[in-house]
Amino acid sequence: MTAYTIHKLNEKGETVWSYPANLLEKGANFARLEAFFDHDFVDLGFATFKRGDRFIETYYEDRWYNVFAVYDGHDGDLQGWYCNICRPARIEDSTVSFEDLALDLWVTPRSEAHLLDLDEFESLDLDAGERQNCLLALQMLQNLAQQDRLPR
Repeated sequence: MTAYTIHKLNEKGETVWSYPANLLEKGANFARLEAFFDHDFVDLGFATFKRGDRFIETYYEDRWYNVFAVYDGHDGDLQGWYCNICRPARIEDSTVSFEDLALDLWVTPRSEAHLLDLDEFESLDLDAGERQNCLLALQMLQNLAQQDRLPR
């Protein structure tokens, strides 16, 4: 497997978090990577993430979102999908960088979708075109979730 580093940036392009991943597949405009959660325990209210949980992360250079399929690190069961609304990713030889725009969607294995961080998104200094791209991306993700077509 090819080692990568994922760089999560804020809307200003500043690094918020970096972590290792392994490349699973690379296409013309996307990359799928495998990463493992490296914090002891995080309770988000709608889901909990534990050290060792497996994330299959799909990044796109031509879409305003990325999708993380989240699997339990102990039994391998799919917990759901964490979808980030973001500017299109920059996929390079050993790195993927994305600028997170706060708005998120959590989708359960039963396709129940939960919109997250709308207030944080609304407070960002984005132009009208970027806001429109974000809302269109959210609509696309909601449609994919309803059709059970989110990447695994």
